[in-house]
Amino acid sequence: MANNEESRGLKSLFDWFANRRKSGSTSLERQEREIADGLWHKCSNCGVLTYTKDLRSNLMVCVECGHHNRVDSDERIRQLIDRDTWKPLDEHLRPTDPLQFRDRKPYSDRLRETQEKLGLIDAVKTGLGQINGLPVALGVMDFRFMGGSMGSVVGEKLTRMIEQATQRRYPVVIVCTSGGARMQEGMLSLMQMAKISAALQRHQDARLLYIPVLTNPTTGGVTASFAMLGDIILAEPKATIGFAGRRVIEQTLREKLPDDFQTAEDLLQHGFVDEIVPRTQLKNTITQLIALHQPVLTPPHMVLWETMSLTSSAAE
Repeated sequence: MANNEESRGLKSLFDWFANRRKSGSTSLERQEREIADGLWHKCSNCGVLTYTKDLRSNLMVCVECGHHNRVDSDERIRQLIDRDTWKPLDEHLRPTDPLQFRDRKPYSDRLRETQEKLGLIDAVKTGLGQINGLPVALGVMDFRFMGGSMGSVVGEKLTRMIEQATQRRYPVVIVCTSGGARMQEGMLSLMQMAKISAALQRHQDARLLYIPVLTNPTTGGVTASFAMLGDIILAEPKATIGFAGRRVIEQTLREKLPDDFQTAEDLLQHGFVDEIVPRTQLKNTITQLIALHQPVLTPPHMVLWETMSLTSSAAE
């Protein structure tokens, strides 16, 4: 009799464990399904699950650890530009295959497949808009399009945008994210570095503001040109910023590099970046910088009065 009761007790215990495991498995499957459906987002840094709607309202920054998730160009424009003020520029420009380049597949096929998959023409969107009511020319790179690589279209669109901004006397903001120049276009991609830099020099000669925002990652020819030519250079926290990759530098120097090498924090410490700005504060920070640098026409008598005041204060 006792043996029968013990057997029933053990069976109940085994059934309880089996049901618990099955319930846990079902819960895990449901969780994975909801992540796949986009309802939840699992942070790649801390692993915390966040309701996607809440994550978007926090500008794709993890509410638990502050990790800045990568965002596409459309999302970035929505985050920065005031509603109904965005006017795209040069949307008709399309990349071609002048070198008839082929690696594992023809460059022309790679372009077409990427365009169809993402609904993008190339790796940058440019336009005019307003940031908290202040006019601005904005360029936003998109890492999804061939690693945000800089080809002829990227260079041409950014150059035209800067020239429009110079003509209209608008400040320029470029959100950078790139693996560098696009190898499939060879020297044609490398010359975009000089072309964009020349346009920025003319913009600077007109005493107008240029702010690059360096996001994760910003590397290669983009870093070697317009990403580092800003009047004020901003970066997102923990963004990878550099020219050559860590492995290449370590092999060249035959040294082990620090763990924080090529991070935004490391560049700030060494003077390559002016400020690290969390994404949730980026729009207001850019607004303040533009407002401070807007050209102000001061009447001559005010200039004389201010000069006299400064001289008097210095004498005291």
